[in-house]
Amino acid sequence: MRRNSLQLLALSLLCCTALGQEAKKHTCRILFLERPSSAPQTLHLFDGTSSREVELPGLNLSQVYELPPGKLSISLLPVPIANPEDLPPGAPTTAIPEGVADFYLLVTSDPSNNVAPVRMQVIEAGKGSLRRGQMLWINLTDHLVGGQLGSEKLLIKPQSRTTLNPPAKGATDFPVSLAYRIRGDERMYPICETRWLHDPRSRSLAFIFNQREGRAPRILVFPDFRQEEKNDPAD
Repeated sequence: MRRNSLQLLALSLLCCTALGQEAKKHTCRILFLERPSSAPQTLHLFDGTSSREVELPGLNLSQVYELPPGKLSISLLPVPIANPEDLPPGAPTTAIPEGVADFYLLVTSDPSNNVAPVRMQVIEAGKGSLRRGQMLWINLTDHLVGGQLGSEKLLIKPQSRTTLNPPAKGATDFPVSLAYRIRGDERMYPICETRWLHDPRSRSLAFIFNQREGRAPRILVFPDFRQEEKNDPAD
């Protein structure tokens, strides 16, 4: 009887462990950086089993979208489909690893794609890699960029990413002074000298990218506040 009880207990523990390890859904927000006026404002995101219409905002992050758990291959299409066999050849597609629970989907223009004129890039942003109050800097240029943001120093190499700790304490503004270096030139050229507002409730995405006109890179920062995280302890 004792052996049977122990076996039942072990089975119960295994079941509880399996339930606790149930795969979580992916969550993402979408941004169409420098969206041309002729580009689509919405497309249909196909996750391998179903499609949904998603917004492609250029000046803010989209709403939070949930995707099925596990390893995925997602595509953006002009019309919805329900079967992978109907996926048009050449459709903009990217892979989502199973371990990436939360991510940003960076969309950029690709007029050469005849299915949908865009390309996609996945930016991982789980709580473990980007906490509230921190800033994820993404340098899409060939310039080294550096400077001071509040209490934190920034130095980010070309075509790279770095995470910056909160530049201030509490909800307040902080001084920003940034400059860039052209490859082959040792001088630093100014980008901006201003003040930004720090929101300790939000994690932030900061993109450095080339302007269509002018030599100096452009910087855009997108705060990401999630209502469900407002009561989480600050990191």
